[in-house]
Amino acid sequence: MIPDILFGEVVGSSPFTNWVLHERDEKRMSRTKFFVVALICSFSWYAFPGYLFPTLTSISWVCWAFPKSVTAQQLGSGMKGLGIGAITLDWSAVSSFLFSPLISPFFSIVNVFVGYFLIIYIAIPVSYWGLGLYGARKFPIFSSHLFTGQGQVYNISAIVNEKFEIDLVEYGKQGPIHLSMFFALTYGFGFATIAATLSHVSLFYGREIYERYRASHKGKDDIHTKLMRKYEDIPSWWFYVLLVVTIAVSLLLCTVLKSQVQMPWWALLFACLIAFVFTLPISIITATTNQTPGLNIITEYIMGLIYPGRPIANVCFKVYGYMSMSQAVSFLSDFKLGHYMKIPPRSMFLVQFIGTIIAGTINMAVAWWLLNSIVNICQDELLPENSPWTCPGDRVFFDASVIWGLVGPKRIFGSLGIYSAMNWFFVFGAAGPIVVWLFHKAFPNQSWIPLINLPVLLGATGNMPPATAVNYTSWIIVGTIFNFFIFRYRKKWWQRYNYVLSAALDAGVAFMAVLLYFSVGIENESVNWWGTYGEHCDLATCPTAKGIVVDGCPVY
Repeated sequence: MIPDILFGEVVGSSPFTNWVLHERDEKRMSRTKFFVVALICSFSWYAFPGYLFPTLTSISWVCWAFPKSVTAQQLGSGMKGLGIGAITLDWSAVSSFLFSPLISPFFSIVNVFVGYFLIIYIAIPVSYWGLGLYGARKFPIFSSHLFTGQGQVYNISAIVNEKFEIDLVEYGKQGPIHLSMFFALTYGFGFATIAATLSHVSLFYGREIYERYRASHKGKDDIHTKLMRKYEDIPSWWFYVLLVVTIAVSLLLCTVLKSQVQMPWWALLFACLIAFVFTLPISIITATTNQTPGLNIITEYIMGLIYPGRPIANVCFKVYGYMSMSQAVSFLSDFKLGHYMKIPPRSMFLVQFIGTIIAGTINMAVAWWLLNSIVNICQDELLPENSPWTCPGDRVFFDASVIWGLVGPKRIFGSLGIYSAMNWFFVFGAAGPIVVWLFHKAFPNQSWIPLINLPVLLGATGNMPPATAVNYTSWIIVGTIFNFFIFRYRKKWWQRYNYVLSAALDAGVAFMAVLLYFSVGIENESVNWWGTYGEHCDLATCPTAKGIVVDGCPVY
């Protein structure tokens, strides 16, 4: 069955229901009291990993045991390596990239674990140490930076002209861009994920999508829909007007600010079409697994092929193609939440509309202020070890604009590049769900076969980088504890408190993070001792190839 976001079934993994915090049971602690106690504990504890003892975010004891071994630190670093043995005592590290593991179904966690294990502990070691693909040892094993052929960080500024377009003469002097082994494979598995999403949804949900579409105007209402009938529905023209206005404004920006935006009008319409096509299949994956495959790679790839050498245009195309789809899924999810909580539809629409305007304005203002007030912001090589302004997500975003927009996929993943073999991942990704589907048809009594979700499995490490190994291992461990062991052996506790605990942990971390920023962060007040100097894995970013010289690293 296709649940939740699109057609009205319940996934069973949403922590926000209309009865969670409002029931009465005098025999056990109420959910409200449990929420407050857990929030206070989360709030108090985050002062340690968030300020007093940041090393708790990634306790990489292998690095401590082997302080002079590059290979050991590559294996043991939770932030810059494969994270073997690394653990965290920081809830923000557990939930920051994959969201709370307490609200993900266990079969989804298993798919993520299998994909993560295959990529991190099989594909990466074989490619890096075993085969040495693409000169892998010349570069860090885990890095989102771009490199020259001699293992040095690529000077991006030198290959950009005054129009923010590629300078081919300077590019020829520095040579082709090289990626770390992990970064290159991340893109390969990203190709496979997009292809697998389309084939998986077509095979496993195609018939149901068609039947539900045909029955959408004459199907029977469920109890939630009947209860919502007492409210006025949202007129369809509200959505149509909003769509027309936003596209018109976007087209105006593309034509009036043509030199700044770089994106032609036809590219905007093409991006909107991509978002429209992919919203349904990706919504289904999100509804069934609580994991959302991204369109960022495919939108960058397409625009890089048809309009290379213009990074700003590539970024804008990605925003309209990928972020529009992502916001649509979030919009549907929020509406479904309101549907179950019996919130008037018009109120939900207005709140989302006003909230989007306020959030967009504030985000832009804060980003502008930070860029103009924080010295060396987002330049991790110039910032101190424990600086909160390294911007790992923005670093990946920037490097992607260089790979796909400035240099273009043809010079990296195409006929002129060294990573052209990565395109085979499209084929493997599309074929994978076909194999699973055939096994399901051959062995229909094996209920575990349809639980193999290749879009989730192949896209398990889609958030890496900027996510790191310690984020994934901790997410998998915590998710397994709560959604397998506690669910199986303490089910009543799980039903009563699991989602409340998730919300309380998130809220506690958020409140303490805000408090720390306005009390000590804004004044640059810091504590300096061993526990504030990161995870102590400085050698994890070193290359291991002979003759490669990098500051702070041993020479082989």
